[in-house]
Amino acid sequence: MARDWDAVLRDHGFRITPQRQLVLEAVNVLGHATPEELLNEVQKTAGAVNLSTIYRTLEVLEQVGLVTHAHIGHGAPTYHSVEEEAHIHLVCDTCQAVQSIHAESAELFVQMLRDKVGFETDVAHVSVHGQCASCVGRQALL
Repeated sequence: MARDWDAVLRDHGFRITPQRQLVLEAVNVLGHATPEELLNEVQKTAGAVNLSTIYRTLEVLEQVGLVTHAHIGHGAPTYHSVEEEAHIHLVCDTCQAVQSIHAESAELFVQMLRDKVGFETDVAHVSVHGQCASCVGRQALL
C-alpha cells in the first residue's frame, strides 16, 4: 500500500489493530466491496470477526481518509481505497458489473450544474446505471 496507513491512524488518535489491518487489506484486494463482501474476505484469515466489527472499522477508516464509499445499488454502500483516482461508477443493471471511469469524464456536466444552479458535485459518490457494452451487444443479437 502506497500510504503509511498506520501513521494516518496514529495521527488521528487511533490504535493499529489486527481488525483494522485486515479490513483495509480486504478493501484493497477486493477493490469495490460491500461490508458483507469484506466480512467474507476478512473471515478467510480471522473467522471470529463479525459484521459489526467490519462496520465500525470502515467508519474509522473513512473518518481518517483511508477509504471512501459509494452507493452503487439499492443495498449497502461499497467501499474502496481513497488511493484510487476520483472516479464514477458505471453499474450494469443487467449483469451487475461495475466499471469505473475517471471523474474528469463528467467535467462538462459538473460545470453545467455549477454554472446553472450553483451546485457543487461530489463525483466520488456518483454511480450511473444502465447497460454495459457486453449486455447491449447480447441484446442486439436477439
